[in-house]
Amino acid sequence: MESSILESIGVEIIGVMSPVSICMFLVVLLVYALSPSNPSSSSSIRTAANLVYLESPTDSTSEKLEGALLNALVFVILIALVTFLLVLLYYYNFTNFLKNYMRFSAFFVLATMGGSIFLSIIQHFSIPIDSITCFLLLFNFTLVGVLSMFAAGMPILLRQAYMVCLGIIVAAWFTKLPEWTTWVLLVALALYDLVAVLAPGGPLKLLVELASTRDEELPALVYEARPTVPRNANANASSLGLLVAGVSDSGSVELQAVSRDNVSPGENGNRASSDDSVVEVDSFAKEGGQSNGDEGQRLLPVDRALGRHSSSSDTSEYSTVNVPSDRARQFGSVASEIVADEEEMSPLVQMSGSGHERDELRRDAAEMFSRGIKLGLGDFIFYSVLVGRAAMYDLMTVYACYLAIISGLGCTLILLSVCHRALPALPISIALGVIFYFLTRLLMEPFVVGAATNLLMF
Repeated sequence: MESSILESIGVEIIGVMSPVSICMFLVVLLVYALSPSNPSSSSSIRTAANLVYLESPTDSTSEKLEGALLNALVFVILIALVTFLLVLLYYYNFTNFLKNYMRFSAFFVLATMGGSIFLSIIQHFSIPIDSITCFLLLFNFTLVGVLSMFAAGMPILLRQAYMVCLGIIVAAWFTKLPEWTTWVLLVALALYDLVAVLAPGGPLKLLVELASTRDEELPALVYEARPTVPRNANANASSLGLLVAGVSDSGSVELQAVSRDNVSPGENGNRASSDDSVVEVDSFAKEGGQSNGDEGQRLLPVDRALGRHSSSSDTSEYSTVNVPSDRARQFGSVASEIVADEEEMSPLVQMSGSGHERDELRRDAAEMFSRGIKLGLGDFIFYSVLVGRAAMYDLMTVYACYLAIISGLGCTLILLSVCHRALPALPISIALGVIFYFLTRLLMEPFVVGAATNLLMF
């Protein structure tokens, strides 16, 4: 039995939410393990996210807010410039340069930033290991990571694992930013993501449209929920071919794969104007084996009645399967049941509109699920940064932010299945996460702690 579209969407959502949850959980563990007991006493690092202002605990609230806004503005401008440069290089077919740059970036992050976290873990837990073994482990970890993310023929699970590791490493470094800069930066990046993906002329929108026009993968670090089939290799499947069948006089079922491209304009127009729920069954199948002349050759568009498309090739040859007459009667009764089931289909599931509109919707849905859902590595990073920053305060805020982020990601994926276009993954999740963090910290946490200290049950 074919799985419903709701089940397919559920599988895709779980395939994306699981690695995001793992990434956030491991970042929280790193924050708890490596952060000092007094976060205010730790010195802030100078990065591209705080080029203008380096926050100090002695600064006033207005100074912290003003400096955080300047840092966020400069960082967003830098990201926008780099993204436009990426689009320009991709437009002029500097694809090899972009791939080599991404390889170098992944190697640098895994070797230097990952190596620093690795050494911190060794020192914190006092792991007995010599420098040569540590270097060999780090070198092999980095080399295998770069090969798994960019080389062909690597296991998809290994690639996914290294993409999650890359997000964990970068997110762990971002959690070292000052508190005010972190929160303002998250909000600014969510707004930038909204504009860059949806606004006309946005850099990410231009990049996605350019890659879609060329039928190529995005030149970026993107997490794939499952292996995808190349679009060129699946061109015949996306044409929504029909599987037609008929019962001949000899009691055999004849199957033929018919592509939409092989249908003449006149036939296509007649098919679009007719009711899709009408299925022609020959008189042999209806009357229990009594066929009259050419009526036994009438065709049954089985696949059309089932609402599915076939990925068969554009062949015009028949394949004949001999079946007994009682099986032919059963075939005809099953076809009649298919018509009845289609007529009684719930309005919530049944697609409305003409046959051409249904074909377009089915083609879009099939194309989306054949490509799989992809999530940018930046989404992993900033989800984890939000949860990591919440972990520096209290576990209650961690739970609230995690539920808010997962809820926002679920809403985004459902909108993706409805809109059939690239959507920003940061705005909903970051907005809910920031709101839930401050509500939990300012309202929920004082109430729960006060009730617990006074031995009140609620």
